[in-house]
Amino acid sequence: MSKPTSIPKKDADFNVRQNMIVTTANTNRTAWNLDADWLDDDVLPKKADWEAAWAAYENPETRTHIITYNKQKKREAYEKVLWKLVKNLQSNPRVTDEDLRAMGIVVPSSTRTPAKVADEAPDMDVDTSVMGRIGVHFFERGSGHKRGKPAGQHCVEIAWMLSDVPPTRWDELTHSAVDTNSPYTFVFEHDQRGKTLYFALRWENTRGEKGPWSDILSAIIP
Repeated sequence: MSKPTSIPKKDADFNVRQNMIVTTANTNRTAWNLDADWLDDDVLPKKADWEAAWAAYENPETRTHIITYNKQKKREAYEKVLWKLVKNLQSNPRVTDEDLRAMGIVVPSSTRTPAKVADEAPDMDVDTSVMGRIGVHFFERGSGHKRGKPAGQHCVEIAWMLSDVPPTRWDELTHSAVDTNSPYTFVFEHDQRGKTLYFALRWENTRGEKGPWSDILSAIIP
């Protein structure tokens, strides 16, 4: 008996499944905290390339060796990013098993070793070199400024606020954001320049469990 797969081998089945996965992921990009730049700049263009190549290939009257070759190359390029998306969705705590099944994605075994809850806060660098922006580069503590998440961690949560008075507790930070890829960039309006941003970070693992907060740090909006 063949092992179930999230991405079928037959082109016709592949075409149906890819559309189901990518369309659903794109619709839920905000709710599932997906990388919007990656979707817009890589996944969706390759989806369009594949579908154009597949449409040309489907007509046997106009099919040529060049069209067949182009279809194969477009699928190879697209399938690489599609597998990456599938793995992201399978490990994303915001995506339920029901969501995965609806997209035709194989639900990972529940017997997997639970992801470790982070026992240390992220380390970070702050970049204020661009006017009106503050970039927060986050990485594993003790990694020598490596730009990456610890094993088993899905994203970083950032709590923040603008204030004239320094907060003393994390629950005073009134805004929250999450990011799966460093850096996270705050973008401010012109009239906010010179104000103070206070923020703290913590890791969240692939099961939605959160580690400890970092110290509350501050930066002046350039």
